Amino acid sequence: MPAITYPARGTGKYGVLPGNSAVIGRSGRLFTFRLAVEGGIDGVDRTAFAQFVRATYGAPPGWASGGQYRFRQVGPGEEADFTLMLVTPATRDLVCGDGYDRYTSCRIGDRVVLNVARWAHGIPNYGASLTAYRQYMINHETGHRLGRGHELCPGPGRPAPVMQQQTLGLHGCTPYSWPYRDGVRYKGRLGQYDDPIPR
Repeated sequence: MPAITYPARGTGKYGVLPGNSAVIGRSGRLFTFRLAVEGGIDGVDRTAFAQFVRATYGAPPGWASGGQYRFRQVGPGEEADFTLMLVTPATRDLVCGDGYDRYTSCRIGDRVVLNVARWAHGIPNYGASLTAYRQYMINHETGHRLGRGHELCPGPGRPAPVMQQQTLGLHGCTPYSWPYRDGVRYKGRLGQYDDPIPR
C-alpha cells in the first residue's frame, strides 16, 4: 500500500466520493452522509476508505447495530445529513474553528472532520492497532453528530467509552473503538478531562 502523504495545509477543495445505495442498519433514523477528501492528500485509496467507513458504521458493535440509527452514503450533488471529511492538519483548525491544534479531529455542525495526520499515523502508545484507532476516530466524531457528548473512563482496566477523548488520554482505561459492547450501549459518565493537546 502506498504511504499516505499530505502537506500541513491542503488545497481547501474536496473530492466527494461516489455514493452507495445500500442502507446500513435495520431500523432507526436514517442519516445520509457524504465522504470528502481534501486536495493535497495522497495515498488514500478512496474506494477502500469508503468501504471502511461503511463497514465501521455497520459492524456488530457499530452505531447502526442498536436499532437507533441507519446510514446511507450519498454522492456528489446529493443532500446529506453530514459530511465526513478527511482533511490536512491546518485545514482541521480552519474548519473546526477552535484555535491552533493540528492534532485532534472534531465535529462542527454537519461536518465530521477527521485529521489525516491521525488517520495516517494514529497516536503514540495507544495500545491498539491503527485500524482500531481509525474505527475509534470515525465512531467518536460521528457520535458527536448523533448528539453524544464526551464521557469519562468508568474505571481502571475497563474499556474506554467511544465518546471518551481517547486521542488525548486513556486515564487507566484500555482502548475501545465502539459504541456498543455485547449488544448493549457502552458508555461512561458525561464529562471530559483537561488533557493538553500535543504540540
